[in-house]
Amino acid sequence: MINSDVIRGHIDTIILKLLGEKDMYGYELSGEIKSRTNNKFDIKEATLYSVLSRLEQRELIASYMGEKSLGRQRRYYRITNLGRAYYKESLNEWRLLNEIMINTLGSDGS
Repeated sequence: MINSDVIRGHIDTIILKLLGEKDMYGYELSGEIKSRTNNKFDIKEATLYSVLSRLEQRELIASYMGEKSLGRQRRYYRITNLGRAYYKESLNEWRLLNEIMINTLGSDGS
């Protein structure tokens, strides 16, 4: 399991990546993250909804109410054009960090 402190700065990018593929509701996002990381990262519900709220306030994502499922309406999230631009910028930063950590500094720390 990956330490949440290590990934904290990249949660926005992860969520924007997934929402760039399709609109999702919170529990679906959480499950997708867990599944795609082979259970190495399990985002806490409180953290997820805090991030979603922050991204929506920054207009990087927008939400809407979907159809009822088991008697309840689900709130879906979608990425905005501003969110797509932010995602591309964040991904470039991540790639640069990855290059520095692996290619420049060496993967074994030497």
